Amino acid sequence: MVLFKFRRLLCVSLQRHEFIRRSMTSDRASAAETTRFDFLVIGGGSGGLAGARRAAELGANTAVIESHKLGGTCVNVGCVPKKVMWNAAVHAEYLHDHSDYGFAIENSHFSWETLKAKRDAYVSHLNRIYRNNLDKAKIETIQGHARFTDDSEPTVEVNGRKLTAPHILIATGGQPSVLSDDEVPGASLGITSDGFFELETLPKRSVIVGAGYIAVEMAGILATLGSKTSLVIRQTGVLRNFDAFISANCTKELQNNGIDLWKNSQVKSVSKTDKGLEVTIITKDPEKKNDEKISIIEEVECLLWAIGRQPNISGLNIGSMGLDTDERGHIIVDEFQNTSRPGIYAVGDVCGKALLTPVAIAAGRKLAHRLFEGKKDSKLDYSSIPTVVFSHPPIGTVGLTEEEAIKSHGKENVKIYKTSFTPMYHAITSRKSPCIMKLVCVGKEEKVVGLHMQGLGCDEMLQGFAVAIKMGATKADFDNTVAIHPTSSEEFVTMR
Repeated sequence: MVLFKFRRLLCVSLQRHEFIRRSMTSDRASAAETTRFDFLVIGGGSGGLAGARRAAELGANTAVIESHKLGGTCVNVGCVPKKVMWNAAVHAEYLHDHSDYGFAIENSHFSWETLKAKRDAYVSHLNRIYRNNLDKAKIETIQGHARFTDDSEPTVEVNGRKLTAPHILIATGGQPSVLSDDEVPGASLGITSDGFFELETLPKRSVIVGAGYIAVEMAGILATLGSKTSLVIRQTGVLRNFDAFISANCTKELQNNGIDLWKNSQVKSVSKTDKGLEVTIITKDPEKKNDEKISIIEEVECLLWAIGRQPNISGLNIGSMGLDTDERGHIIVDEFQNTSRPGIYAVGDVCGKALLTPVAIAAGRKLAHRLFEGKKDSKLDYSSIPTVVFSHPPIGTVGLTEEEAIKSHGKENVKIYKTSFTPMYHAITSRKSPCIMKLVCVGKEEKVVGLHMQGLGCDEMLQGFAVAIKMGATKADFDNTVAIHPTSSEEFVTMR
């Protein structure tokens, strides 16, 4: 009996040992199947690539996961191809001035097809450069869609392969917001800014919906290159988040450039005919609540929705990580780009703050220095960020609007300097386009906290002024700077 019990206990002990051994082997196999890095970046756009490359420079074993093309929105369907198209539109504007400057230019012909081929080749060239830069930095590039798993340790899965790191950066960017056919019947017949870069020919008739900078830029490019263009806006002006001085002037310039502006209007429905799209517009009289007018724009070849952008988080399964998001789905981060889950960070448009390429790049680099160089205070200062709208003419702005300055400092502590003039370039042209400028100053020392302008060359003159404002320049500092004559920029140092 004793021998029997001993044998039974020995058998149970051996079985338990075998179970533990197999479990440990299974755990080791599972761990072996998960590839580990020091820094794992989800999204090969501006912010992700900047953070990855800087981390690699600092010695981190880094990988970048990208589901589409390297470079993100900016390189593929944003800043870069947009600027090429804007440059072409500027050429079209200058054609109107050639005779005033003594040039006899006849039979000029614009080929959208030629421009598109060169633009697309340039973008492809940049894609290859980005890939080469990653290879040189010994950063592993992983093609595919990343999805967070339910593992206890933050882990992502790409094409069946598990990846993890003590530091994971989400830099998936954003995408154009779209309306469903339930919201606006026929809405899917339109395109977004992404689709704009797929157009094979110049549309003869275009309708742009939206009042933000993308709508303004798209409408300006299409109209200047020869497409009959309408811009549908819900209120009375465009760029409503900009200084009112800029908003009003840009609205007027759009109309001066031949764009058909539909104010207080929205698209009610879209239908397809054998001659193109029919876009039904409903226009409300702001002074008469129940007064509505229905109009139809016919034979539309391009309906472009530019009604905002949303975070690109679909399929990422961030819910499994318990990451906090706002009501629009943007990932909430603190001043150091930390999410609500330790070891997971986010930069760029997916955070919903200052949706600009250089902001994402700067934030990504600052984060890398904090994580891999021990600079615990490394973070991006989101104040006084300069930005340009490539309208016609371009807009440059940095710092507070007049309305923001009054709200934060009190009307009695704010002083405004502004001017409007005709740039010297237009002194002998029949085509005229004014330049407007504004300084927003606060306090007795008249610290310059905002600078806003629209006019020829404003895109290129902003950067230097942004440095001065970031350094805390006062109106006296501007006044003490000798003007460069004859230029438009000298107006900023001669305002009274």
